[in-house]
Amino acid sequence: MRLPEDVRQWLDRRFHNKKREWLRDDTGEDQWPLEVPLGVPTEQAALKQIDGVRAWVSAWQSWQGIGTLSWCERRWKALGVQRLPEKLTLRNADEVSLWIGASTRWERAQSRYQTLTTRWPMLAQPLPKYFDILADYSEADFRRLADILDWIHCHPQSNLYPRQIPVAGIDSKWLESRKALIADLMATLQGEPTGERDFFRRCGLRAQPQLLRMRVLDPSLRARLGGLGDISAPCEEIAGLDIQPKQVFIVENLQTGLAFTDLPGTVVIMRLGYAVDVLGRLPWLQQAQCIYWGDLDTHGFAILHRARTYLPHLKTVLMDESTLMSHRDLWGEEKAPHPATELSLLTHSEQQLYQSIKENTLGQHIRLEQERIRWDVAWDVIKASIR
Repeated sequence: MRLPEDVRQWLDRRFHNKKREWLRDDTGEDQWPLEVPLGVPTEQAALKQIDGVRAWVSAWQSWQGIGTLSWCERRWKALGVQRLPEKLTLRNADEVSLWIGASTRWERAQSRYQTLTTRWPMLAQPLPKYFDILADYSEADFRRLADILDWIHCHPQSNLYPRQIPVAGIDSKWLESRKALIADLMATLQGEPTGERDFFRRCGLRAQPQLLRMRVLDPSLRARLGGLGDISAPCEEIAGLDIQPKQVFIVENLQTGLAFTDLPGTVVIMRLGYAVDVLGRLPWLQQAQCIYWGDLDTHGFAILHRARTYLPHLKTVLMDESTLMSHRDLWGEEKAPHPATELSLLTHSEQQLYQSIKENTLGQHIRLEQERIRWDVAWDVIKASIR
């Protein structure tokens, strides 16, 4: 037996699951009217809970709300003729939204859906999946979204940097969190598959060059670069440098790379994080011995796995269980471990340690940042790795 509050909760779940479908077609004959059975009990069930049945009937007798309430008559042997609430019928999503207190969001989403699809009918299919954006954006943000779609649609190959777009209120921070949304909608407007979400290519805009920071640790190599030892430049320019290092260290964090002192024939690349795909664009890496040193946590091993896609023979230092366990007093907490259960490009021992950290075998959510490793220990290992 569903009380009004039970119906509200059921309709709330229904709205959450169906709102996108309803937004696209609020008049579908197969969806409306929506009938909600109220759970009329059998006589046997009613006899077991007389007070409950009375409270249920009373609740619906005093109910005054949205929709059409239908009653039925039951002729029971022991209880006589009873008039009971049978079902609630709602004509459309407007009535559902009123029932659950979501009419403002629903009306706003509908209005904005109509605004965008009137301008661009082809958006009728992809827009409903962005229901929450349509329902919850401020007026200013919705206007910016419509304006930037309009501008990019009219200037598909501007080759401007995003900050150069002449649309009021558009800045880097605003765009950064909406790249996927804009790329997806622009793909539809351009009649192309929506799977391609390269924001810059899709929108005909120019991306800032990806800067790579590296240090040249050998005086003879620095001499070939006019004495430069600490370099931050676009990846394409660094790829063209006239150097042939014997060893290249790739370290996850900036301060670790800054701590390196001179080593013969050596270069250190710093702070790439997951952007290790640039390693495949540096031809002078291919003849060098490449050594990776990252944090001892699941993400450190995930970055190593990704880097080996581009440098299959990449070795590691200080990413072993012995290093981890000898620095227990300096462990931190990894709050969001990497989701993969296995990383296929790790060695057997690396895979074992990755899974031990992920499965909390050695401790709860542990991580050892590379900067925490005692530098005298780390530097001895680094020097020994190139002898």
